[in-house]
Amino acid sequence: MTHQNDQGHDHSHDHDQNDPHDQGHSHSQGHDHNHSHDHTHELTFEQKLEKLFSHWIEHNDSHKDTFYTWAGRAKEAGLDQIAQNIEKAGLLSEDVTQQLRDALNKLKG
Repeated sequence: MTHQNDQGHDHSHDHDQNDPHDQGHSHSQGHDHNHSHDHTHELTFEQKLEKLFSHWIEHNDSHKDTFYTWAGRAKEAGLDQIAQNIEKAGLLSEDVTQQLRDALNKLKG
């Protein structure tokens, strides 16, 4: 799946449902992620979840940072109400990350 938004932030996702870290995506902010690993063993469900949680946390934090950047830019442009909405999206992203971290910690025991 590929999507692009007006902020110049591109993502290309190629997710194999059976292997959570055969994933590739690209961010136009100067960092690319391409993960392709050959494994001779099957991961357990819990191991797959752990890999997914780590990926989701990192990915969500990247979006959170982008929200805060654009909230600041909107504020500088005099768009205070819009900046508040974008900043709230950043705060909600922090909540999402916390939920994922809590789940990961429970998984790890």
